[in-house]
Amino acid sequence: MFRRTKSDTTTPTVPAEPQAKPGGKGRPTPSRKEAEAARKASYKKPRNRKEASALRREKMRTERAKMQSALQTGDDRYLPAADKGPVRRFARDYVDARYSVMEFALPILLVVSLVGVVFSREFPWLAGLVNIFFLVMILVIAGDWFLLSAGLKKAVGVKFPSEPVKGIGFYAVRRTMQMRRWRLPKPMVKRGEKPV
Repeated sequence: MFRRTKSDTTTPTVPAEPQAKPGGKGRPTPSRKEAEAARKASYKKPRNRKEASALRREKMRTERAKMQSALQTGDDRYLPAADKGPVRRFARDYVDARYSVMEFALPILLVVSLVGVVFSREFPWLAGLVNIFFLVMILVIAGDWFLLSAGLKKAVGVKFPSEPVKGIGFYAVRRTMQMRRWRLPKPMVKRGEKPV
């Protein structure tokens, strides 16, 4: 009479926690009250000058960290104004995909001038040779500069016909003068790879 039946001995089923949707944000949506409190906290005014300067420093530190991260990853949202936009990204990729004389000019000229200074007393003819080498390098750099600017402007005109090309050549030349490993934003294409 008071015996348990088989159905009574089974444990009640506990509803499983809801699974996150594949495209969901991974957290519950905050209530209106929570959202308003968070918004008000973000606009909270500092009580004195010390708090204001601390908030300003913290904000600048956060922005600097975002910018540093963007310079490493190429995230266009946080890049400096001079590097933002699809045209500048294309110009960077165009420069990074090619070999350039200007990239190696500074180290080469430094070594040649050092050799000229050190050995010019023993070999007086070396000073004249160094001067000729400098003139040739200047001509080669000027030619490389012209070819880079003309080629980039033509490529930008084809890919972005409605965008202005003013200043894009100097931007590319300035980037080319840096060694590849020290360029910021970091190169996103390999040498010889076609920029997209």
